[in-house]
Amino acid sequence: MNRCKKTTNALTFTALCVLAAGAGLFSLQASAQDEVPRPQTQNESLNGGRNFPIGTLRGKFMVTNAPDVELDGNADRLGAGARIRSPQNMLVMPGAIIGQKYLVNYTRDAAGLLREIWILTPEEAVASRESLNKPLLNIWPFATNDTLNTQ
Repeated sequence: MNRCKKTTNALTFTALCVLAAGAGLFSLQASAQDEVPRPQTQNESLNGGRNFPIGTLRGKFMVTNAPDVELDGNADRLGAGARIRSPQNMLVMPGAIIGQKYLVNYTRDAAGLLREIWILTPEEAVASRESLNKPLLNIWPFATNDTLNTQ
């Protein structure tokens, strides 16, 4: 059973491909060779520390009763799957550090819960970083100081 009602001419198809290539419709560059954008980080390794993502904030952190924590004197909460990293960059379970105060860098998830917490070394603590006095600053980069400080 012949389903094609019209036969295609191979020469016509080849001529169309050559015309399309000549018109620049096909790119001759390999897209796999293009430069891959790197995640933005603030390089604190120059001071002997780790690289932290842009938007990471600094605060004083204490686990009160996991997942409840205290951040800069205010009650806060760890998100599901939150990771706390020691100064040696190893995972720390929240129950192991209950009641201990640390200077940390942290990020939040889309729900505003703490997602990543890095306990800082003395060298990392020297590097300047923005601290948080407004919630959700690191996931709402379009917010400005004049819109948040309305009276």
